Amino acid sequence: MASDQHNGRTTPHGTDGSADGGTGAVPGAAARRDLAVRAAVAQGLISEAEPVIALLDVAGIRASAAALRTAFDEVTAPGTAVLHAFAVKAAPLVAVVRLLGEQGIGAEVASPGELALARAAGVRPEHTVLDSPAKTTAELREALALGIAVNADNPQELARIDALIGSGPGPGSGPGSGPGPGPVSGPVSSPLGLRINAQVGGGSIGALSTATATSKFGIALRDEGARAWVVQAYLDRPWLTRLHTHSGSQGVPLERMAEGVRTVYELAEEINAAAGRRQIDTLDIGGGLPVNFTSDEETPTYAAYARLLRETVPGLLDGRYGLVTEFGRSLLAKHGTVLTRVEYAKSAGGRPIAVTHAGAQVATRTVYDPASWPLRIAAYDAGGRPKTGPAVAQDIAGPACFAGDLLAENRPVPLLEQGDLVAALDTGAYYFSNHYAYNSLARPGVFGFVAAPGAAGGGVRFATVRAAQTVAEIVGESGGGHADALLLDD
Repeated sequence: MASDQHNGRTTPHGTDGSADGGTGAVPGAAARRDLAVRAAVAQGLISEAEPVIALLDVAGIRASAAALRTAFDEVTAPGTAVLHAFAVKAAPLVAVVRLLGEQGIGAEVASPGELALARAAGVRPEHTVLDSPAKTTAELREALALGIAVNADNPQELARIDALIGSGPGPGSGPGSGPGPGPVSGPVSSPLGLRINAQVGGGSIGALSTATATSKFGIALRDEGARAWVVQAYLDRPWLTRLHTHSGSQGVPLERMAEGVRTVYELAEEINAAAGRRQIDTLDIGGGLPVNFTSDEETPTYAAYARLLRETVPGLLDGRYGLVTEFGRSLLAKHGTVLTRVEYAKSAGGRPIAVTHAGAQVATRTVYDPASWPLRIAAYDAGGRPKTGPAVAQDIAGPACFAGDLLAENRPVPLLEQGDLVAALDTGAYYFSNHYAYNSLARPGVFGFVAAPGAAGGGVRFATVRAAQTVAEIVGESGGGHADALLLDD
């Protein structure tokens, strides 16, 4: 099969379309989405009984995973050990983690729940990384027993690890450190390191800026005495072999991300020079590639970021260091769609309003911070065909009982009518998989799809990723089995 190489991605003709001239767009993605919406109607996935669902484009996810691998393959020295670990928080769905695992992507986890999801998806311990600013002793013990890589967030956590592995300077090795638990039984194979806050500054979304002067994450490298403490911590612990940083996220420029990586690379060089050997052998550079939420174009690309790293930190890629990445949003966002029925079409103050079943429960960030998280909206008729007609400014409202529950405000799209469908695009990460249970609204069903032109069912085959939550499950999660718990005697 012929193929084109563009932006670090190999795209076979007849699968994702023809070459895009290097723009970064995913050819065929919009067409696949339109096919999936129409098929979802035809196959009864979305209906009056199921008025909101979520769709995942399997081909798109595979293409993003391939683009990530190719981008770093092209800039690293041959034989460099590279682990791409998916940030499970972005889409905590077992089938998603399993699909990415089949594409050679591991898992970055930040809680016992995320670790359990990764294990259920079959991710091997050596392909798993544990990051969290609040790891308990039990979490650390489990990770060390399994051989999972751990990035310690602070001196107190490092002291806990000292005690668990029965090595290191022990209690009192860092500011505020205290006595820890007894050691883990048996040898520990986990790669261990420290998370560093490079303090290079934030981006346009303050809540997602992890490398500010006062960020809660990691050891603040520019604070007085911090750098010397970090160097000594490594010299005291020959088994510390990694450094971790994460300076990027939505709204953070690529140049600032690369600056954070360079800061930690220079620290690794300093530590290795002080140790007189290559003690630090792996740098975990985090993830955080921003996503374009304004079109189907996938920019910035992994290839662009990898090339920037090569220009900014050439020593990072010369083969002396293994690499770990932790991308999340950029792997999934463009390949997810929330699809919902218009229950009512009304107007207020002269503005049309389409009342749907998708709001704060699936698009929490957009509803509460629409300026930072605007979503594209696509309009379809009741049969799932793209709606035509003049664009009319209208509100796309959700079902929750507060006025700000809007997917989009005063947005020009073809005028929506009762029974039409609304698609919230680019929602594959941090949207339908991160449910907000306001008004006890149910979690929607999630369906993966692949396009199979000429096949039955509109050329699209669906598979259930997560079944829709039932009312009985809502009652159970809300303490339905303990209804009399508060009927206590005085």
